[in-house]
Amino acid sequence: MTDFSLYFQLGWQHICNWEGYDHILFVTVLCGTYLLADWRKVLILVTAFTVGHSITLALSVLNIVHINTSLIEFLIPVTIVFTSLANILNKKRTNTTMRLNYSLALFFGLIHGMGFSNYLKSLLGTSTNIAAQLFAFNIGLEFGQVLIVISALLISYLLIRFTRMAHRDWTMFLSSAIFGIAFIMCIERFVLIKFR
Repeated sequence: MTDFSLYFQLGWQHICNWEGYDHILFVTVLCGTYLLADWRKVLILVTAFTVGHSITLALSVLNIVHINTSLIEFLIPVTIVFTSLANILNKKRTNTTMRLNYSLALFFGLIHGMGFSNYLKSLLGTSTNIAAQLFAFNIGLEFGQVLIVISALLISYLLIRFTRMAHRDWTMFLSSAIFGIAFIMCIERFVLIKFR
C-alpha cells in the first residue's frame, strides 16, 4: 500500500470511527437543518469546516502551534453544543444565517483540526517530510465527512418522507438529542482540563 493510500485510509477511518464520535456528531448536526436537495450547500459548508481543520492540523503537526490537548478536547463538544443551539434557535434559513453557518464551520474547523493533530502526530512519529502524508490524511478526512453527510441527509430524507415528519420537527429532534450528548461531554471534559 502506498503512503497516500495508507494515510487516506487512516483519515477517513479516523473520522468515521465511533470511538471518536464527537466529530461524527459535529458533522451530523452541522447538516441537521438541510434536506437532501440542499446537498450543494452542505458540501460547501463541510468544505469550509475542512479548510479550517486543515489549517490547524498542518500548523499543529508542524509544531508551529501548541495548544493544551485537554482544552481542545473540551472545546470540541462546545462547538457541537453551539451548533445544536443555533439549529434549534434559527427558525428560518436566510442568506445571513447561511453566511454565519459557513463562518462558524470554518472557525470550528480550526478547533477540530487541533484535535485531529494528536492522532496524526502519533502516526508520523519523528518523520520530517510530512507534506504528502498530511495531504492524504486531509483528503481522507474530507472523504469520511462526505460519507457522514450523505448518511445524515439520506436518513433525514427517509424519515421526513415516510413518517411525514415536518422538517423543522426533525431538525429540533436531531439537534436536541445531539445537544444533550455534547453537553454531557462538555461537563465530563471540563473537569479534565489542566491549565498550564
